[in-house]
Amino acid sequence: MYIGTLTLGIIYLAASFALFVLGKYCFDLTHRGFNLKEELIERDNVALALALCGYLLGLVLAVGGALTGPSISLTVDLIDIFLYGLIAIVLLNLSVRINDWLILHRFSSEKEIIRDQNRGVGMIEAANHIAMGLIIYGAISGGGGIRAVALFWVLGQVTLVLAAWIYAWMAPFDVHEALERDNVAVGTAFAGMLLAIGNIVRFAEQQNFVTWAQNLGFYATVVAFGLVVLPVVRVATDRLILPGRRLTDELVNQEHPNVGAGAIEATVYVAISFLIGWCFK
Repeated sequence: MYIGTLTLGIIYLAASFALFVLGKYCFDLTHRGFNLKEELIERDNVALALALCGYLLGLVLAVGGALTGPSISLTVDLIDIFLYGLIAIVLLNLSVRINDWLILHRFSSEKEIIRDQNRGVGMIEAANHIAMGLIIYGAISGGGGIRAVALFWVLGQVTLVLAAWIYAWMAPFDVHEALERDNVAVGTAFAGMLLAIGNIVRFAEQQNFVTWAQNLGFYATVVAFGLVVLPVVRVATDRLILPGRRLTDELVNQEHPNVGAGAIEATVYVAISFLIGWCFK
């Protein structure tokens, strides 16, 4: 029995690795404006390395959605893995392009990462990839077929962009201006918010598909709660975790932005996203 299980595991892993390689090829294909090897090896471009690491993690999460669920038979499982794995790769790469246009709409993310080696934007790109990987994972693992996957991907995409706009609107400083000044602290905090929203959406989508009304109602409830709670969390972080200091001052109102403060804000967002998901389980 264990030998059979091990054999199946090896087969599924090989199929997943093939999808992973295909996903990496898609990254290369959609980023032909620069030489990846030259940027990473010759120019030591950390911003691009961060973005690529986020893409690879997002890719694993997106493809991982195809591996979840009960096993039916080897043939059916492999068909599902490759079908939904290919869908996941397409959706992930499409999401990256859409979010570049809508989330960081006041400048070119690729220019900031390649020409300026902007690590703050690199952090946000990495988080964007991982967040969309989480969203695609939730859409696929929830079941319901291709229509459900497509609908929940669209809803997750809209939710992530909406959350980014709300964050930029509520921030007591110009987020895009700070990012263009290569502010890694702001990029780190913003990245944490994107990860948190992606994780909340994953929880909202991952319920087993029952009916459209029930699953969409659950999605709306969890996401709406998350969008309300996360802004409150930022205020609470000021009061409880950094007493006597203001996050805004640490992030933008000093000569050297405090990356540690940005990391704390990001971590609190992600931590709260898990608590929200577990409370609605």
